[in-house]
Amino acid sequence: MANCVKCGRNLPGLSFGKKICSWCVQHEAAHRGQEPEGAVQRIEAAPWLRRQSTSMIVTQILFGINVAVFLAMVLADTSVLENAPGELLVRLGANLGPLTLGGQYWRLLTCVFLHGNLLHIAFNMWCLWDLGALAESLYGHWTFAVVYLLAGVGGSLGSIVWNPNVLSVGASGAIFGIAGALIASFYLGEFSLPRAAISGSLRSVVTFVGYNLVFGAILSRVDNAAHVGGLVTGLILGALIAKAAPDRDNPFQRIAVLVLALVLIGGGAAWWLSSRDYIRHMQRGWGFLAETKTDQAIAEFQSVVRHRPDYALAHFALGQAYGVKRDFAGAESEFKRALELNPQNENYYKYLGFAYIDQKKLPLAREVYQRLLSLNPDSADAHFGLAAVAMEEQKYQDAIREYQTTAQLKPDLEGVHYHQGRAQVQLGKLDDAIASFKKELEIAGDDYNTEIALANAYEAKGMKKEAAETREKAAALTSNH
Repeated sequence: MANCVKCGRNLPGLSFGKKICSWCVQHEAAHRGQEPEGAVQRIEAAPWLRRQSTSMIVTQILFGINVAVFLAMVLADTSVLENAPGELLVRLGANLGPLTLGGQYWRLLTCVFLHGNLLHIAFNMWCLWDLGALAESLYGHWTFAVVYLLAGVGGSLGSIVWNPNVLSVGASGAIFGIAGALIASFYLGEFSLPRAAISGSLRSVVTFVGYNLVFGAILSRVDNAAHVGGLVTGLILGALIAKAAPDRDNPFQRIAVLVLALVLIGGGAAWWLSSRDYIRHMQRGWGFLAETKTDQAIAEFQSVVRHRPDYALAHFALGQAYGVKRDFAGAESEFKRALELNPQNENYYKYLGFAYIDQKKLPLAREVYQRLLSLNPDSADAHFGLAAVAMEEQKYQDAIREYQTTAQLKPDLEGVHYHQGRAQVQLGKLDDAIASFKKELEIAGDDYNTEIALANAYEAKGMKKEAAETREKAAALTSNH
């Protein structure tokens, strides 16, 4: 249905030529003195005044839900006021690629009602109050609610497409969606508003979007991908409503358009999520590995490798699962493939080297760690690996030297002083070994193997009292488990 370009009133169907309603034609003719003397022009309320609603109940409900959720978060942890802990946000439903794509699709919506700190929610609620009131007055209550929620999901999808490993929360994607819907609707001009009001509102919304997108690009912590995702979703919804269902008194037309939008957006999202199904298998595999269900983990990782043979992380994960199962040949094969696909990943060198050590392929292990040193001369993992090779070769002095270098590069690395102490015991350097074992306990905390090694060193040195006390402590550790 066309609208009058002067006042915005609806025109009769099949209107051609200059789109001006009969009321405006008569009004302009009167101003030009072309109307007969005594002609009466009917009094008719401006359409934007007649149709405008003062109620913004949906905006108020959305505002209230967001504030209530944030207050509940503050009661759970007061640090939320400054910066909400990531684990709390994840537990409450934040959007995080590996979890969302791993099958927890509800996070696409729940994250819209979570916020990271007081400033975050304050700014978003200020924007929601202003833009929400305007959008709700134009679209009506239920249409506005649907647009808001769909735009929020669209923003969440944009976030995991662009930043799958970044934690994302906040209503900004939905708010940008409302802004996008307003821009499309104002531009296409299918609402009963005067042109001056439309131009001013359109200018304000476009300025809001442009400023915040630039601001988001400058600040690294702002999830601009969610903004863009919500904006694009809103533009699509606003255009569909404006062109196909501008009359909110025709609910069936609105419902049909929104269902179509839901099918298009939902179908596109479902297709994209299914193309990322490998992430769900990866998540299941890591979960099985954490539960020591090694065979199930291997099956999940193998499924990923079959469908994405060039995915280095899947080969690495499969290698780790083989290692847990003590299939070191299988682990070697997968770590080598991961390294071929991503030769810059230092972790892959580390694990491949230990797969060689477990198979007593010591020259190959040394070669891998030397390659790692050529990639990163300050790699603590490389020196730790070379020390392990030297221990297998019973070159204890060389091992001690490599462990000392490792400790210099990474002082808090667990296990370094324990293995250094073992090498010192082999050379009869008991005082040095005792000092190394004590240092390991300082770094790693109570550990049965380190306590037993320390007790053995005390006993070898003739310090029977200290040896007995240390063995008692080790025994207490086992009883606590």
